[in-house]
Amino acid sequence: MKNKFSPEIQNEIDDIFEKINIWKELFYFKVEFYFDGWAIFLREKNLYPRSIVIFKSYVKNTYSLRSFEIHLHNLKKEEFKEIYSKEDIRNHENLLKELKEVIYGKDLLRNVSKTYKNAFLQ
Repeated sequence: MKNKFSPEIQNEIDDIFEKINIWKELFYFKVEFYFDGWAIFLREKNLYPRSIVIFKSYVKNTYSLRSFEIHLHNLKKEEFKEIYSKEDIRNHENLLKELKEVIYGKDLLRNVSKTYKNAFLQ
């Protein structure tokens, strides 16, 4: 297992934060470390927020990107519904390109298209 305090991991996280900082007015950012990797959470600052998660595995050395709608259940508990997922992103360039597309609505557009398509199939 890699040490979460290693200079390589900290530099990698700092590099990603430097690039996503342009969206600091739209999102809250948070980093968490796990046994098998680390994650950066982006949570929209609006009434109907989305959560976007970047996860980097220590074992596979690739990134994954997921997007979730957040709903309040009984005005108490947050529930998350996954609306987009991309696995095995191999480098920063591809990660940031995919993240930019998700931030600008790629995940929402796919979800709406899927819902629209399913409505006509029933």
